[in-house]
Amino acid sequence: MKLKELCRDFAYDLMQGDINAEINDICCNSGEISEGDVFICIMGTNYDGHDYIKEAAARGAAAVLLEKEGYAADLADKLTVIKTDSCRYAMAMMSAAYFGYPARRMTTIGITGTKGKTTTAHIIRKILESDGRKTGLIGTTGVMIGDIEYPQINTTPESYEIHRAMAEMAEKGCSCVVMEVSSQGIKLDRTAGIFFDYGIYLNISQDHIGPGEHKDFAEYLECKSRLFTQCRTGIVNIDDRNVGNIMAAADCRTVTFGTDRKAELHFTETEPFRTADILGMKFKALWKLHKHVYHEYAINSPGEFSVYDAAAAMAVCLHIGVSENIIGSALKEIHVKGRTELINISEDFYVIIDFAHNKVSMENVLTTLRRYLDGRLICIFGAGGDRSEERRYGMGEAAGKLADLCILTEDNPRSEKVSDINSDIITGIRSSGGRYIEIDDRKEAILFGINIAGKGDIVAVLGKGHETYIERNGIKEYYSDHESVRQAAEALKTL
Repeated sequence: MKLKELCRDFAYDLMQGDINAEINDICCNSGEISEGDVFICIMGTNYDGHDYIKEAAARGAAAVLLEKEGYAADLADKLTVIKTDSCRYAMAMMSAAYFGYPARRMTTIGITGTKGKTTTAHIIRKILESDGRKTGLIGTTGVMIGDIEYPQINTTPESYEIHRAMAEMAEKGCSCVVMEVSSQGIKLDRTAGIFFDYGIYLNISQDHIGPGEHKDFAEYLECKSRLFTQCRTGIVNIDDRNVGNIMAAADCRTVTFGTDRKAELHFTETEPFRTADILGMKFKALWKLHKHVYHEYAINSPGEFSVYDAAAAMAVCLHIGVSENIIGSALKEIHVKGRTELINISEDFYVIIDFAHNKVSMENVLTTLRRYLDGRLICIFGAGGDRSEERRYGMGEAAGKLADLCILTEDNPRSEKVSDINSDIITGIRSSGGRYIEIDDRKEAILFGINIAGKGDIVAVLGKGHETYIERNGIKEYYSDHESVRQAAEALKTL
């Protein structure tokens, strides 16, 4: 493809070379450049792609896209150099063109919110596929195309990876794609070049604020709000106190869901239920755009937040044209790995695995689990290293207040000592008068928690959810909470 065709959707200046140069591929990693590629100088938190231009040229790059004009000096004349205001934005636009604008070939659904993106994405995919609509998924748990799954580093991958995945989805017959859209993904223009058919707003709370993320809550909120300037229809939680700020600059049609009677999808009479192998929620919902009768639904996931996630998914799927019967059946079959996931290992007590890793999400999960409790609530968790101390205090405060026993352990300590991280958590636990013990090894902590669990207890293993690694000193070693729980159950059988 000619470079000029890749650059059709953004402004640029040709500094030297041939704008009609043939380009084989797009790359922002100088170490992966091949002959004939265009190298894009992305600037990250700890690196600057401009420093690697000469390496890319030596490896055979045909063109360079940069932001800083001074870096073009002394480059060979045969190398085409173009300058633009934002390399990240340009990379998104180039990627869309390179892969043939795959987003335009499918119904696109983007989801933003501090909590619930992953669960809502999986619910939507389940409903649409139950209706015979092959649906791709891009999010925290990876990329899903039919039975194929690819892992991803970021909730919202780099723009090139997004468009490559969407191109594969379109080629393999997907008519829809549902995608988690993080605030960081929006801030870094990873979703630029995609005009979503539907944008979903779930909620917002204090999170992702600090070095390398957002400077303050106002920026965090503003980034999330941008989704509704790049979609046709916004599906929004009318109950959220920040919904007005989120939608202030929106220029899309708006459809609401929530307990507020003004919502187009109104739900009411939420009620927890449990069986030997299910902790779930029942509720009634009315789709005012088409119906005037409330229908009863159930989702096999606990908590009010599960109903909100289900309602968001229902609103978009009803808008697309899925029947209420198919939606009701699909909701009963939902199981999302690592999201208030029940692991059946005992008839006497429940074990829950969840990704909760900040104060708000821990409060939500633990408050929810107390509604199903006949005995004690045992909470096993740690906190990430190289992260805010305030987050750790908050997690400790929430767990100390709501759990009967906290078992502190490791969770991606990165460059810090587990004992130092847990010391911060303990400060929060003590402020709320909670009980705790420390077991640094996560497998041992889970074994201990399950060993002491009695009839009616709930053991909540929080923080890692679907993740299959522990990160220590820059190295990710394989680890799974699911396997640790199963191994603990087997060990108990031999006692």
